[in-house]
Amino acid sequence: MEKKIILKKVYKIMDLYKKGLLGGDIMPEDKNPHLNNDYEMNLIYFTLPMALNYQRNSYKLWEAALSSYNDEYIKDIFDLNKVVSMDNSLLKQKLLKYKLALQPNKHTEIWKKLCCTFFERFNGKISNFLTEFDYDIEQIKTFIQKNKKMFPYLSGKKICNYWLYVLEQYVSIKFKNRKFINVAPDTHIIQSSLKLGLISKEEFQSNNVADIVIERWQELLIDEDIEPIDVHTPLWLWSRGGFQIDVQ
Repeated sequence: MEKKIILKKVYKIMDLYKKGLLGGDIMPEDKNPHLNNDYEMNLIYFTLPMALNYQRNSYKLWEAALSSYNDEYIKDIFDLNKVVSMDNSLLKQKLLKYKLALQPNKHTEIWKKLCCTFFERFNGKISNFLTEFDYDIEQIKTFIQKNKKMFPYLSGKKICNYWLYVLEQYVSIKFKNRKFINVAPDTHIIQSSLKLGLISKEEFQSNNVADIVIERWQELLIDEDIEPIDVHTPLWLWSRGGFQIDVQ
């Protein structure tokens, strides 16, 4: 399909989203404690649960995160210093109480590893991590990709990009080189890409469809005034709504 035709549809979807016609008054990440005056805790809150957001209901994940944060007995799972020294069985118990973790051992390991990374390498602060790389998306992503074991699941193609986007949206971070935040190729974005004709049915079924989707959106928007990640929420809502709104 011609680029101009696809772009016309994309801008229509963006316009529908801005007018509130795609739904999405409440997004999954809106389930948060609204810590406007606690920058560091905001970073922790929107980072650790994100690494557990794989093949699961995002709304349920963030509901569990908020319930965990609001429980005084469970809340210390968001304290990097305490998690590092916490017994794994206790950490597992706390992560499971509200089903923040669905895979008891694996999710507990992921949570603890991330806490250890920020505690040991960045003096216990995610802000130190961002500062070290000058809030530059290109530098941040390059470091994460070279050190994937330090960032389990957070380094994934979908989660890494969406995590940075969420930090931008919910922690009001002004990143440099945000053009390097690729579209996060989750199920809804991939389905939307197929619906728009940006990928073929054969590509949709291929093992490397996520890479193809990232590349196609970069190519499509290279000369446009919007970045690939800007289309994520509108496309996600369009797909989640079953493509009921025609954008022909």
